[in-house]
Amino acid sequence: MLTGLLIVLPLVAGLLVFLVKGNGARTLALGASIAEFILSLVVFMQYKTNPNFNSLSLNCNWIQSLGIHFSVGIDGIGLLLVLLTTFLVPLIILSSFQTQYNKPNAFYGLILIMQMALVGVFTANDGFLFYVFWELALIPIYFICLLWGGDDRARITFKFFVYTLFGSLFMLLGLIYLYNHTAVGGGARSWAIQDLYNAGHSLNVNQQSAVFWMIFVAFAIKMPIFPLHTWQPDTYVTAPTQGTMLLSGIMLKMGTFGVIKWLLPMTPLALEKWGGVAIGLSVFGIVYASCIAIVQKDYKRLIAYSSIAHVGLIAAGILSANQQGIQGAVVQMLGHGVNVVGLFLIADILVRHTGTREIEKLGGIRNMNGQFAVLFLIILLGSVALPLTNGFIGEFLLLNGLYQYSAYMAAFAGLSVILGAVYMLRSYQSIMLGEKPNNAMEFGSLAVSDKVVLIVVCAAVIAFGVYPKPLNDLAEEGTKSIMMLMNK
Repeated sequence: MLTGLLIVLPLVAGLLVFLVKGNGARTLALGASIAEFILSLVVFMQYKTNPNFNSLSLNCNWIQSLGIHFSVGIDGIGLLLVLLTTFLVPLIILSSFQTQYNKPNAFYGLILIMQMALVGVFTANDGFLFYVFWELALIPIYFICLLWGGDDRARITFKFFVYTLFGSLFMLLGLIYLYNHTAVGGGARSWAIQDLYNAGHSLNVNQQSAVFWMIFVAFAIKMPIFPLHTWQPDTYVTAPTQGTMLLSGIMLKMGTFGVIKWLLPMTPLALEKWGGVAIGLSVFGIVYASCIAIVQKDYKRLIAYSSIAHVGLIAAGILSANQQGIQGAVVQMLGHGVNVVGLFLIADILVRHTGTREIEKLGGIRNMNGQFAVLFLIILLGSVALPLTNGFIGEFLLLNGLYQYSAYMAAFAGLSVILGAVYMLRSYQSIMLGEKPNNAMEFGSLAVSDKVVLIVVCAAVIAFGVYPKPLNDLAEEGTKSIMMLMNK
């Protein structure tokens, strides 16, 4: 029941928020998101006490004739992504307090509905239910970007929608193919995740290869991985800041999570045959996106390309299919989610205080607001994976896992460390140090809501860099379960 409540609470709250006018909608949404985070901590404590506790799973007949169940449950990796989601959504809502959106009830209601769908994706144990939640997560973010986005938002949002819908249809075809093979032994067909695993294992390498690429395309678009990334930079830049945070901080993790929980255990033979190709695309995307990030003039677009580079490394680690690679990917998903939300808030603060995100037009902000400079630097150092920050543990494990797969791939992927430091530190130097450009606006002090979000993010960067054990233990446990399923 606890897992079901994690899904129902944001859904009911979102529907209530639609009925509230003015700033009351924002306050109710923030309160509901904090309640959801507290509930996720209760689930975390219960899972640590007894992972098999009945309230952590829910399994009800839904469409019995097709073998579809409303089946949700908590496992180690899914719980970490639920915690990430419930931790970030209150920060995302709080970060909007300095921006006046028209129809705030619709804006915040859509955020909560999206949170419901995201939690559903991370807890679903039925293939059809997973697909339903996957599609439901797309609808709110589409309207958030379309209604509150920037210039040319209609064209850019349509491209994003078409890309993701196109990938989702391929995933559905792959899942249907597996579903049709769940009755090979003469029993009823089933969408249960374990039955889909068994169906995948019953296929030969060519059949698994077809399923692998159909499902992988959907996940690769969502992350995104080169060359399926072209929707991402424009969408991240055009979307309202909170929409970009949802996309980068949480929604792209749907793709990486899907590869770990759904794809790897279903198609082990195809992974052995095609994993090198997929890793090659991921590693190429790391270097490609990093090089483009170096020459960006718009700070928000720079962060968008840096996100492609980070996710490329995560994908490569997952596809290396060893303990260190997958575990590092899980830990890095958490670190990246926290850091990228902080960085996109910084980009929003810059444009609100100075009227521009162009790096060349900024400078000397440290002299106007030293506190902001320190908070900015902490988040930036987490992003470049400085030891004792939350970005270091995952990146170290990822490169270790990738090295076990191929030293050459690890060498190229390791360029992300160097290139990431180049574009992040150069941008910080240009924005925060030096002298204020002529005719530049005074920066001023931070709003309380901005300050709270940045301090919480910085606390997470340091806390989970200094003491990552609680999250790392869960990631290790979940990774071992996935490895056992792959090697059956």
